Amino acid sequence: MLREAFTDRLKQSMKARDARTVSAVRLILAALKERDVAARGDGYAEGVAEPDIVRMLQGMIKQRRESIALYEQGNRADLAQREAEEIGVIESFLPRQMNEDEIAAATLATIAETGAAGVRDMGKVIAALRERHAGAIDFSRAGPIVKRLLG
Repeated sequence: MLREAFTDRLKQSMKARDARTVSAVRLILAALKERDVAARGDGYAEGVAEPDIVRMLQGMIKQRRESIALYEQGNRADLAQREAEEIGVIESFLPRQMNEDEIAAATLATIAETGAAGVRDMGKVIAALRERHAGAIDFSRAGPIVKRLLG
């Protein structure tokens, strides 16, 4: 599904002569092809699965956020803006991200389901959240929330 969305968006943006989107989607496709080649070496002939593609996209967003911080420190607003635009394109392929309140509610439900009693069970809760809400939760934000609710 995501693979088709990438090629569709590339075609649309090429017709619309949207150079930023074309560039961002080509970067996504290049990263995906790289992962597919590596996966074939591991015995996965069809390439990487959807959850792995979502994780790849999240990693690309994280990388661009780090670049923005560095560009802003170096007074390169033009490059920071380009990275921000690429983040917008990449995020358009991901499911809507949960906000803090939604993450807390999902965490409370998961704690109740798993019977987690303390911070020791944080790994179990995070694993269950990953399974149920893959792509919808930013786990860099969810970690502290889980720890607070378990502590």
